[in-house]
Amino acid sequence: MSDRPIFVTGIGTGIGKTIVSAILVEKLKADYWKPVQSGDLDNSDTSKVKSLVTNTTSAFHPEAYRLSQPFSPHKSAAIDRINIDLEKIVLPATNSKLIIEGAGGLMVPLNNKFLMIDLIKQLNVEVVLVSQNYLGSINHTLLSIYILEKEQISVKGIIFNGPKDIYSKEFILEYSGLKLLGHIPEFNAIDRKSIVEAGSFVREL
Repeated sequence: MSDRPIFVTGIGTGIGKTIVSAILVEKLKADYWKPVQSGDLDNSDTSKVKSLVTNTTSAFHPEAYRLSQPFSPHKSAAIDRINIDLEKIVLPATNSKLIIEGAGGLMVPLNNKFLMIDLIKQLNVEVVLVSQNYLGSINHTLLSIYILEKEQISVKGIIFNGPKDIYSKEFILEYSGLKLLGHIPEFNAIDRKSIVEAGSFVREL
């Protein structure tokens, strides 16, 4: 297993990045960090992941930016009269494996100049791409893979989340050549028990 941090990104919003992050944190007994939280501060992704993890090893590092509005980071920051400065987003110190969760997809703007993918490059991490099967997801997934490869960002592989579609899944894997890291099934409830169970559906990274 590489010592480099793992950055969990998705092909869009609401794909399941937080659930996958919780699964990886639990499975690897890793630390968790969400650099930018945009909206939902009383029920942040950090608090969600923390509530789903059972091990006592993982640490949960504070966000670099906590924005009050549930919009893209650049809009939320503008409303809060904050400028997101990438130089102020630095990896937290830890001796453990670190799981980093992004906000939205790769091309989400952080400010008027930089995108989420620019932060990924700056942090020098390896990416786990989360996909989900729906009409249009092949296009969204392949576009995400294309820009990651274009920017020469290391991708550990892809995790599918939710309903299965063998046609989409097989085409994406064959066309992209990415490693399948796992497929998280639908659970009736997302709780600590299901997060532990879901770990069995993910390969060792």
